[in-house]
Amino acid sequence: MGTWGTGPFDNDTAADFADALDAAEPGAREALVRGALVRTIDAAGPLWAAEEAVAAAALVAAQFPGGEAVRNFCGPEAAMPPFPADLRALADEALALVADDEDGPASGWVDPADARQWRAMLAHLRAVLYPPPSLALFAVPSQND
Repeated sequence: MGTWGTGPFDNDTAADFADALDAAEPGAREALVRGALVRTIDAAGPLWAAEEAVAAAALVAAQFPGGEAVRNFCGPEAAMPPFPADLRALADEALALVADDEDGPASGWVDPADARQWRAMLAHLRAVLYPPPSLALFAVPSQND
């Protein structure tokens, strides 16, 4: 894999995935994103589609508050359709598997700082897909109570 950065589209495989999305008919783009996520989730061995899954998850996360639009020169230029809600859970599940894969993409970095930055990008995407809930530990009575 040729890698030049730590973003979701900063490698040859993800750039090829972006090209496939651009070449696809608008109605087929959701299926391509879903396929990349499912191939990673269903992998019985090495996560061969991990780079595509990260790119797909970034596209899904871009449609939620806190998500960032993909404006990378290697990301897709075509507009993505509104993705159905179930892709949110698939994207998070695929990212969890990629993040936990010790022999996967994170192991390929020569500079450990790059691996940390790449893992931070995965964590950010997961936080956008499923932000931590805000919990009220106790009710604070108002002055009118």
